[in-house]
Amino acid sequence: MNLVHRYLCRSARWAKMLDTIIVPWVLSDVSLGDDVLEVGPGPGLTTDLLRARTAHLTALEIDPKLAQSLGARLGNSNVAVVMGDATSMPLKDAQFSGAVSFTMLHHVPSPELQDRLLREVRRTLKPGGVFAGVDSRDGFGMRVLHLWDTLVPVDPDGFRARLESAGFKEPFVEVNQYAFRFHARA
Repeated sequence: MNLVHRYLCRSARWAKMLDTIIVPWVLSDVSLGDDVLEVGPGPGLTTDLLRARTAHLTALEIDPKLAQSLGARLGNSNVAVVMGDATSMPLKDAQFSGAVSFTMLHHVPSPELQDRLLREVRRTLKPGGVFAGVDSRDGFGMRVLHLWDTLVPVDPDGFRARLESAGFKEPFVEVNQYAFRFHARA
C-alpha cells in the first residue's frame, strides 16, 4: 500500500467507519462461529473489532512489518497472527468455522490470484463455514487513493460466479454506492 493508503487505514476516522458502518453491514446476517480466519488484516483495525466477536481469530497477513506489529500488539489475546500469502495459505484444510476479508481483495495483483485466494479460503473452511467480506467499488476516488499502489478492482456483478467457481454455495452479493458485501458457505 502507498503511504496515503497506509495512513488512512490506521486513522481514527476509518476505525469509526469500520465500527459503526462497515463491519455491522458485512456481518449483519452472518454467524462466523468460534474459530475465524481474517485474510489481510493490515494494521488490524478490523482485527480489534472481530476478536470481540469470536473465541479465536487467526489473522493472515502477507506484509512482514504489519504481521510483526499486529502480532506484538495482540500477542496475549485470542488472536494468532500468521505471516503468509493468502493465495497459498500455510493453514490446515477445514480448520475454521468462518472467514472474513475487509477491503483487501483489490490489493491482490490479478483476477487469477484473487480466484486462488477464494479457493484457499474455501479449503480452510469447515463444511458449512461462512466466508464474508466487503470490497470497494471501482471509481475515480478509488483510483486516486491507489496511485503507485496495487489496484485490481473486483466486479461485484461477476463475484457470485467467482465464489461458486471456488466451491462456495449460496453466494450473496449486495452492492451500494461505494462498496459491495458478500457471503457464501463452504
